[in-house]
Amino acid sequence: MRRYLGLWLAALLVAVVVLPALIVKGARIWRSPVEVRTEERMVRLYDHVRGEIRVLPLEEYVAGVVAGEMPAEFEPEALKAQAVAARTYTLKKMEEAREKSDEKHPNADVCSDPTHCQAWIPQDALRQRYGWWRASRYQKKIREAVEATRNLVLTYQGQLIVPVYHSNSGGRTESAEAVWGYDLPYLRSVPSPWDREAPRFRNTVTWSLAEIDQKLGVNLSALPAAALTPPKGQAIKVEEYTPTGRIKTIKIGDKTFKATDLRRLLNLTSTDFTWRVEGDRITFISVGNGHGVGMSQYGANGMAKEGRNFMDILYHYYPGVKLEKI
Repeated sequence: MRRYLGLWLAALLVAVVVLPALIVKGARIWRSPVEVRTEERMVRLYDHVRGEIRVLPLEEYVAGVVAGEMPAEFEPEALKAQAVAARTYTLKKMEEAREKSDEKHPNADVCSDPTHCQAWIPQDALRQRYGWWRASRYQKKIREAVEATRNLVLTYQGQLIVPVYHSNSGGRTESAEAVWGYDLPYLRSVPSPWDREAPRFRNTVTWSLAEIDQKLGVNLSALPAAALTPPKGQAIKVEEYTPTGRIKTIKIGDKTFKATDLRRLLNLTSTDFTWRVEGDRITFISVGNGHGVGMSQYGANGMAKEGRNFMDILYHYYPGVKLEKI
């Protein structure tokens, strides 16, 4: 009788304690490497595609930014660097939102429009981009990068920095002062030779003279080709270069433009450009992709391929900063 009672108690122990423990352990094996923690900061995100505000845990939002801003094929250390930059940028925007509401998203901290804040994509968009199998693998990779850098931010003299970034700088990053007119000591020009491996290192766009006239409010169509062709032609003339050799201001017809404005108006990939005239069309050849300030994403990936870690990457592109835990 005692033997049967012992067997019955052993079976009860297995049913009540051991089996649930095994089930929980198995569930942990298949669970995403990043778990949402209740104490996480919450981000108010204006989804500009759907026109609605979402409230997300910070680290979940950062994972969506990394997915939207950087190719998931990149090296893990590059993804980690992107996660730290995205987290720092987000918290900086949240600080600013507490002091003054942003006109483009008045009831939110950030928006998903990359021309204004940071790109952000939900999980289903990742599946549409890569397919279910690759998206599942990339999602795990991105979440691991976010988790590995959880709560890490960049500071300068005790304050969160503005960690801007871009696709590739064309070989050397630019200072914030040269592009936007204000000086930030951690946004200085640094070499970025790894950018030459970027698929969009050199880019071209062609416009007809009539299209340029319409977009810029000038009258190049009335001029002979010789007046448009460098170096003798004076109808298009660079007036000022930045210290790294990018164009700062340029005169076209009777108007002077900031190169940053011209880049936007003519859909150029950078302000480091030349041009050639072919009949009634002008082709602009740009080197690099983006404003060129802060971290080059392809540069970060190149550094990671050489064995550098995410801290090396961040300290290179944001000189003088500190990596701190919030």
